[in-house]
Amino acid sequence: MITPDEISLGKLGLLHPSIRCEAIDAYNKAVRTTPKGVHPVITDTLRTFEQQAKLYAQGRTTPGPIVTQSKPGQSFHNYGLALDFALQINGKLVWTVDANWMKVVSCFKEMGFTSGLDWQGFKDAPHLQKSFGKTWKQLLSLRVGGKVDDNDYVIV
Repeated sequence: MITPDEISLGKLGLLHPSIRCEAIDAYNKAVRTTPKGVHPVITDTLRTFEQQAKLYAQGRTTPGPIVTQSKPGQSFHNYGLALDFALQINGKLVWTVDANWMKVVSCFKEMGFTSGLDWQGFKDAPHLQKSFGKTWKQLLSLRVGGKVDDNDYVIV
C-alpha cells in the first residue's frame, strides 16, 4: 500500500525546480506539526494544459462540479508553481479548514508560499503557490516565447 508520504513526495517532485526543495521542507514540517491521526496529503501539483482543459470543462461542458476558475495557461499549476493539499484524518481525506489545516498553510507560508485563502473574491483553500512576482500572463508569455529549461519548466 502506498503511504501518504510516498504520494505527497512523488507529487512534490514534479514541482518547478525553483520551489521543489522548499515545498518538500514545508511538507515535512507540516507532517511533524500536525497531531497523530492528522496527516497532510499533497493532492495535485504540476498540471499539463490538457489536464487543465479537462478540469476547466468539468461542470461547464462535462459532468461534475466546477473545480477550477482557470483555463489552460491561467493556473500556476501549469508551470509547476502551485500545489493543492488535503488532510488525511483517520484514513479519510478531508478539506475542512480548521486549526490543523492552518498549521499546514503556516508551514508553507514560512517558506514564502501564498495561500488561496488569502485571495480577494474566490477563495481556494487547498491551493498554495509561489509566483516569483509573476502573473499567469507573464508565465504564459515566457512559455510561448520558449523561455523554458531543458525539462520544459518556465525560467523564472
